[in-house]
Amino acid sequence: MLVPLPAPMQARLRDFDPATAAAPRDAATIAVVRDGAEGLEAFLMRRHSGMAFAAGMYVFPGGGVQDDDGEPMTWVGPPPEAWAERFTCSPELAGRLVVAAVRETFEETGVLLAGPDEDSIVGDTTDLAWAREALEAKELSFARFLADEKLVLRADLLGAWAHWITPALEPRRYDTRFFVAALPRGQRIGTVSTEADKSLWAPLSQVLALVDEGRAAMLPPTAVTCRELAPLPAAEVLVAAATREIRPIEPQLVQQDGQWWLELEREEHL
Repeated sequence: MLVPLPAPMQARLRDFDPATAAAPRDAATIAVVRDGAEGLEAFLMRRHSGMAFAAGMYVFPGGGVQDDDGEPMTWVGPPPEAWAERFTCSPELAGRLVVAAVRETFEETGVLLAGPDEDSIVGDTTDLAWAREALEAKELSFARFLADEKLVLRADLLGAWAHWITPALEPRRYDTRFFVAALPRGQRIGTVSTEADKSLWAPLSQVLALVDEGRAAMLPPTAVTCRELAPLPAAEVLVAAATREIRPIEPQLVQQDGQWWLELEREEHL
């Protein structure tokens, strides 16, 4: 599948040297979804125009893996070894990816996939705004936060969806695992990360139409994930995730008839 090369990437073509491509950094993101009147909705944030990566693009919550994401913590659900098999990586990295996905989503939106035990989940997280600020400022590790609040990470509320690697043309590159999760009952999204200038619950059918019309911007991984999720009700997202074969997708530059495109490898489903 070919998609047009985004304008910011076109501007970098002239000076691009494959020999100096940046090494991708491990990252994780979660498509948080819920049912809406017009079908499945996902929570999307538009990154500030001044951001160094994906400026002006609609994205899911997420970010880079941190060293302290590997601190010991209590969680329930699939262990790191199971996530390692899904994402074809080491158990150590897999565990940090799960933690990064949950931590970043909490930092950026207030959605917290954790609870007092394996059968419960926290409700309204408004009174935990202090923790979001401390985590974002790196004054507190996620493991310490959970321990202090007597919470366990609910890895069973996550599903593994995809694995995308930023094209070599980008000066900042990420090796990103995509997760999916339904918005927990009782939780809502209030304030969002200062990295975003707009955020919304977007009916996927509508936002994809805007992308196709050029009235909204998404990087290919986000757009492809939205198209794959759009036909599903929220209750079936984790079921669908469990049946997916996940392998790395790194868009490649190709030129046809004098125009540059990104060629996407598409995943094969079981």
